[in-house]
Amino acid sequence: MEFNDSAEEAAWRKEVRDFLEKEYPDEFRGRAPRRGPATEGEGGTDSGEGLFRDPTKVSNPMDRWRAALSTRGWVAPAWPKEYGGAGLDTKKQFILNEEFAEFGAMNVGGFGTMMLGPTLIVHGTDDQKKEHLPSILNGSVQWCQGWSEPEAGSDVASVQTRAVKDGDDYVINGQKIWTTGAQFADKMYMLARTDPDAPKHRGISYFLLDMKDPGVSVRPLMTMAGSAIFNEVFFENVRVPARNRIGEENRGWYIGTTTLDFERSSIGSSVGIRKSIESMIKFAKENPTIAVGAKKREVQLAFADRMIEAQVAKLMSYRVVSMQNAGLVPNHEASMCKLFGSEMQQRIAALGVKLNGMYSQVIGGSPEFSKAGRFGLGHVSAVSSTIAGGTSEIQRNIMAQRGLGLPRD
Repeated sequence: MEFNDSAEEAAWRKEVRDFLEKEYPDEFRGRAPRRGPATEGEGGTDSGEGLFRDPTKVSNPMDRWRAALSTRGWVAPAWPKEYGGAGLDTKKQFILNEEFAEFGAMNVGGFGTMMLGPTLIVHGTDDQKKEHLPSILNGSVQWCQGWSEPEAGSDVASVQTRAVKDGDDYVINGQKIWTTGAQFADKMYMLARTDPDAPKHRGISYFLLDMKDPGVSVRPLMTMAGSAIFNEVFFENVRVPARNRIGEENRGWYIGTTTLDFERSSIGSSVGIRKSIESMIKFAKENPTIAVGAKKREVQLAFADRMIEAQVAKLMSYRVVSMQNAGLVPNHEASMCKLFGSEMQQRIAALGVKLNGMYSQVIGGSPEFSKAGRFGLGHVSAVSSTIAGGTSEIQRNIMAQRGLGLPRD
């Protein structure tokens, strides 16, 4: 792994930094990077492409930011230029993501840009690309992912939501769960079983569904942190046109598991983790009467350990991108990044509670002492980090079988 930038890479890094300094809206400066799918419902974007050609004509900060990104194809930097992306190679994508994370800049693409768009580019028909790619880029349509079910979490191939062919439509019945942002989404890309008699990986098809279709209902799920980012979604005789099936019938599993996410190195997460530790240290220095654990030796040593781990996470990310740059496909290496990063997030969240003691439980009330309440909320929110995106158990299985060559159970 070459840790130093080449002359070309250094110039590219400077270009990205200069762009952020000039274009990132003042309203967003100082915010932490947004993680997960963006839901720019507050943006008020229209569906026309013209809005995003001239950032100076846009007043809303989210729209203005999307417009600035769009002029360079950076809403979807990994997409080919012919589809509105920037066509960046792996190393340039890595540098762009790293600089965005260092700057604290939010991304605007969400599931549509990261997951569905690349899938359509590879597996979609020309009509499907023309219909959906422009609205993904301009933000007029938000997508959610219909994968998990009550009996199909880590083992997604066990989905039981049924799709039965009826003329030119499929009739869908069943349920999805843990659907991030479903209450805000316009559409869903989903897996449903079209052949119940086939082996479980071979009887699944991939569909695009309008969340406003008759028979679709959404019920938000409240988390321990008091937020409703996840949802249950129910389907009762929902009719989906056959033209909204992606790829062949019963081959949806292979489409859904295609490795299409060009940003697998988790560099944004590793940088974000380091910045969260730095933010915690800053809080302790500025609030000595609240950060009562700062003088404890065990807390001080834990800060040192977490900072070292953040650097390890960064090196693991560099390993993944170096493999991609060499034309290799990271497999268990990407699982290592995910496992290490998500478990580290939980350790950092626990450290925040140790730092602030009982003040971490103060929500509301005195403005002076409720400032530490975010650490308590962060602690309970971090519980899901080792579940979402593939559980730690699944990641360890991948590492054991594909990395160490150990047999399956």
